This record gives sequence, structure tokens and C-alpha cells, in this order.
Amino acid sequence: MKLSLLDTLIVLFYLAGVFALAQWVSREKGGHEKTAKDYFLASKALPWWAIGASLIAANISAEQIIGMSGSGYALGLAIASYEWMAAATLLLVGKFFLPVFLRNGIYTMPQFLEERYGNGIRTVMAVFWLGLYVFVNLTSILWLGSIAVAQVTGMDQFLALALLGAFALAYQLYGGLKAVALTDIVQVTLLVLGGLMVAALTLGKIGGDAGILAGFKTLWATHPDHFKMILSPDNPHYKDLPGIGVLLGGLWVMHVSYWGFNQYIIQRALAAKDLREAQKGIVFAAALKIILPIIVVLPGIAALMLAPDLPRSDDAYPAMMALLPTGVLGLVFAALVAAIVASLASKINSVATIFTLDFYAKRRPDAQERQLVRVGRVTAAIAIAIAILTARPLIGGFDQGFQYIQEYTGFFTPGIVVIFVLGLFWKRANEAGALAAALGSFLLSIALKLAWPELPFVNRVGLVFVLAAALAVLVSLATPSGAGVDRIRHDGVSYATAPSFNLAAIAVLAILVALYAVFW
Repeated sequence: MKLSLLDTLIVLFYLAGVFALAQWVSREKGGHEKTAKDYFLASKALPWWAIGASLIAANISAEQIIGMSGSGYALGLAIASYEWMAAATLLLVGKFFLPVFLRNGIYTMPQFLEERYGNGIRTVMAVFWLGLYVFVNLTSILWLGSIAVAQVTGMDQFLALALLGAFALAYQLYGGLKAVALTDIVQVTLLVLGGLMVAALTLGKIGGDAGILAGFKTLWATHPDHFKMILSPDNPHYKDLPGIGVLLGGLWVMHVSYWGFNQYIIQRALAAKDLREAQKGIVFAAALKIILPIIVVLPGIAALMLAPDLPRSDDAYPAMMALLPTGVLGLVFAALVAAIVASLASKINSVATIFTLDFYAKRRPDAQERQLVRVGRVTAAIAIAIAILTARPLIGGFDQGFQYIQEYTGFFTPGIVVIFVLGLFWKRANEAGALAAALGSFLLSIALKLAWPELPFVNRVGLVFVLAAALAVLVSLATPSGAGVDRIRHDGVSYATAPSFNLAAIAVLAILVALYAVFW
């Protein structure tokens, strides 16, 4: 598969356009020097459409498009639970978590932990998130993205990996979160249009003269096992997605951790100009989540008929791109690059935000705003350089990169959810209990994986969550309350939501119920 001259020009036009747009939206008024609030929280002025689009752009990248298509090829539509259950989780985040975060002026998730529990847990979790973002998230996006870029362009994969990282760094380096969030509406539009074109053209090839709908019906009839949302215990991939346990167990824990307490996700909502605007952005993202399996899963299932003998699952999406005509390939490739770059830029900015505000600024409280911004930019450059150098040794040996990410993060997510949920809704929770949950989550996960290897990791996450919650409650009750440490205010917090949010939420939930009923 090679890009034609037209395809190449389309991609270059996109790269130049998004870079120019990022610099333009990042400009400051004459005489105004960019502050840490400007750089890390987009001046606390993001509108709802930028929040919703940026949430999706930060989330959907190579590990979703390449990885989930690979999982669609291997195990089918069931992997779409990661998208559809995320839509429901976003509604919970908007209604119950954001009111507390925004009422207390929270900038980072480690900051919330210090305000609620104390400095110890803030430091522990800040170190954890920095490691996770650099060595798991950035490396996986770079590696999986470089697979597609190398296959489409024919360039060396390491060169593709380095170029992706360098461009993502460059386009957000000056403007910070504002450059990322205000360009993400363009990125998401291109992503959705490009993804829908891939799905339509692949199904059209299967359906032939009968069209796209006939292609979908043929694909469903030929591979009915790949259109089951709830896998049976005899399914070879049951361990990845253990049937009804997906709907009732650990996947909820993983989603609440990711969408509610993950810096590079929640940072967009924290940058909203007010709570109502943040909630509108959240429900917009939830609506977009419903259609994403068409983009990230369906092409992988279609590859079963169009490219049945792939050497590895993660080759499914690039193989489908190879079927696209000239011009369309360039547009779809630009959409893929858009997703990779947007997600990389989001994570780079969050690494810079956590290091600068949770480490540097804490140790240098007299640092000037200009110095904080400079530290953030240097941190961003170092983070992406480390990720470029470690991507191959860390991620290169995995067949399904998306599943690797979920398995790894599943060691820690139960403890994260326990710490935040108890911190938000149980005043007696203290730092000792929070540290016990964090350490217990990791140790219990390792112990269960070694002692009970056949236990599906989604079920393990749910079980560890229950055990970590019990441990946190017991330790909190057995130690001093730490009431004088808790600075999180709940006065003035209202969990009531606007009628527009409520109607949109009902519509999203109704669609989700219908989808699970059809593909049960």
C-alpha cells in the first residue's frame, strides 16, 4: 500500500493546517504573558463543544483505532463494550463528580488527593500517573500508530514513530491545552468522517452491487459469533470479556477510573468556564461514544472476509485502508494521523501539567508564571523523547496492544476508584485508608493473577475493587480520621442537572439498551 501524490498532498495539507490552527488559537492578546492557568487549563474558558470533542480526541487514538479493530478481528463486537459502557460512565461523571471538582477549583487529580487526604497520597499517585502516561499510554499510541503509518507510507517504523511524536509535541508546545482542545473539533470531525468512510467502503465491498446494508447483513450472517456482545464461557476469548461480568463487574471500575479520575481526560472538563458548560460537553462526548464502534470495531470484523489470513490482529485496520481508492486513502490516513496526534498531544500536556503543578510548583512556590510554563514545555519534550525510545521494547511484542493496556492498568484502577469515590462521598475516609487501597490494589491484583490465572482480568478488577474498598474502610476506621486535613468543600455543591442534560442522558441510555438487546 502506497500513498499517491494526491493522498500525500491531502495529508500534508492536514498537517500544515492543524499546526497553523493550533498556533492561531493559542495566541494571546497584546501585552498578555501566558500564565500556568492559560497553558495547563486553557484559561478556564473552554466551551462545551471543545470539551466534548477534546474528550473523544484524547481517548480515540492508535490503541483504539488499530487496537480495537484488531480486537474486533480477533473476538468481535463484544469489544465495543469499552465504548458503549463509557457513554453511560460519562453521564455519571458529569452528574456526580464534576460538581465537586469544579466547586473546589481542582486543576489536577493529585491536587484533589492532597486537598482531601494529604500530601503523601498526592505524591504517590502523581508518580504513578506520570509512569503510566509515559511508559504505557504514550508508548502504546506511538507504537500502534507507527504500524499504520509505516504500512501506508512504506517508511521505516521507527522513523514513523519519531515523526508522530515530534509533530504532536510541536503543535501543542506553545499553546498547551488551548492548542489541543480548540483544534480537537477539527480532529474529531475528520476522525468520524474518515472512519465512517472506511466502514462504508469495506461493507460496500462485501455487499457488492447490493450495497452497504447488504454487506453488513452478509458479514453478520457469515460470522455471527463476532456479533455477540455477551460472550459465552466456551468462547475462546471469554477470558478477555467474561460474558455478563462485563456489564456487572470490573469494566465499570475501569471506566470510572478512566473517565472520572484520569488527568488527561478530566482536564478538559476542569478547564470549562462553568459546570453547566462542562456537563454539556460530557453529554456530547457520550453521544459520540455510541457511534465509535462503527469506526473502530466494524472494519476489524469486515477484515475477516476481506483479509482472512492476517499474521496478527492489529494488522486488520491497515489492511482495510489498503482497499481504499486514491484520494479517499489520503483523507482516511489523515484522519488516523489526526487521532494519533490529538491523543499524543493530550497525554504530553497532562504529563507536563502533573509534573509542573504537582512537583515543581510545590517545591518552588515562588516560581514565576513564565517559569512554570517553561518547565511544562521542557517536561513535555522529555516525556515524548522517553516514549519514542521505549515504545518498541515495551509494546512491540504484543499481538493485541489494546488488551495489553487494559490488563496492565487493571492492576491499579480498583485502588484509584476506591480512593476517589470514598474521598468524594465518605467523610471518614483518610490518607491511611487511601494508601492501603492503592498498595492493596496492586498487591492483590498480582496475587490473584498468580494464584488464579484463569480468572478473567475484568472479573479480577471487580473482585480487587471490593477487597480494596473493604481494606480502605477498615484502615480508615482503625486510624485517626484526619478531619483537619480534609479541605474539600461540599457546601454549594448541587447534583441537579439541566433538563437538556437529563433528556440527552435518557436518550443515550435508551440507545445503549437497544444496542445490547439487538446484539445480546
